Amino acid sequence: MNKKIWMAALLAGQIMTQAYAGGDTEVAETEEVEVEESRFYIVTKALASLGAEVEHGDALLDGAGGYGIGIDLGYRLGNGFAIEYDFSYAKNRVTEKVIGFEPEKVDAHYYTSSIDLVYVFEVTETVGIFGKVGYEYEWETIDALNIDSRDDGFIAGLGLEVGINERYKFLLEYEHSTIDSPRGDSLYAGLMYNF
Repeated sequence: MNKKIWMAALLAGQIMTQAYAGGDTEVAETEEVEVEESRFYIVTKALASLGAEVEHGDALLDGAGGYGIGIDLGYRLGNGFAIEYDFSYAKNRVTEKVIGFEPEKVDAHYYTSSIDLVYVFEVTETVGIFGKVGYEYEWETIDALNIDSRDDGFIAGLGLEVGINERYKFLLEYEHSTIDSPRGDSLYAGLMYNF
């Protein structure tokens, strides 16, 4: 019994000592370290071209949906803005329609470069919505129809980026072009690497 009384007295004494001596135990504060994204990034992406109908002389060229690859090299300017150089290669099937002739299906190839201004609005720490505008140059070849043309125009795009970790982001993007070609607009899915 004496042992229980001594233990209770000892415990009560310790509690009283802490209470009178400012017994708050101080928890060490931890400082959050914010990792800043690198200014440079690269995006590799797959593309799906949506196809379009365009006039070419007496013919109507009806572009089917196609596929391709692309790469973006970017530099962040700050405050959500970035500048990018984009390159893509796409391929699709084009049907040449001429009145009085049987339609002919042929392969078309597109090489496109652009310089874009991008703005990213960060919805959360890992999700961003972005828009881009830019100037592009496209080289279109349809060998079976003896078409080897170059054209330029403007692009506008919208997209979504989702952070996977500090280095990688997944992107989805829709891009509209003012260039009149059977390629049409494009959808992209890609992976961004931050240096």
